[in-house]
Amino acid sequence: LSQEMVAKMAPEPIIFALANPVPEILPEEVLEVRDDAIMGTGRSDYPNQINNVLGFPFIFRGALDVRAKKITEGMKMAAAEALATLAKEPVPYYVKAAYHDENLAYGKKHIIPLPFNKEALIWVASAVAKAAVEEGVARVVDYDHQAYREKLRCLIYGCPEEE
Repeated sequence: LSQEMVAKMAPEPIIFALANPVPEILPEEVLEVRDDAIMGTGRSDYPNQINNVLGFPFIFRGALDVRAKKITEGMKMAAAEALATLAKEPVPYYVKAAYHDENLAYGKKHIIPLPFNKEALIWVASAVAKAAVEEGVARVVDYDHQAYREKLRCLIYGCPEEE
């Protein structure tokens, strides 16, 4: 992908240059020819790192927790939609601290949750589990979506002791 090609793109182009370790075009090369592009790479040293670490662990967690017979397209779509929704949620304080950016918020430089966002477990695993149940591939019979989300939240943040 060349700068000339990028310059000819429609307004606010979305460019995912995912080759690793060297993307098809670097973000700074895009920025030299236009400032309205939404850019994502597979690299952690640039904004909008697109990495399977946000998907696979949590897709498998949700599938295993409901004992799904298989991973369906609907379950994968549920995972993608959960990540898209999570990206628009307020960024947790610990993520902002990890990236040394108090102003981190959804926008051109933050279109996907960051790998340190623990909430991805809750959002993705629960979406996948729910899709598995709805599609009839789950083997559990007593799935409670809200209870499952709370269980995942407890895994991350701890639960109050029951008396």
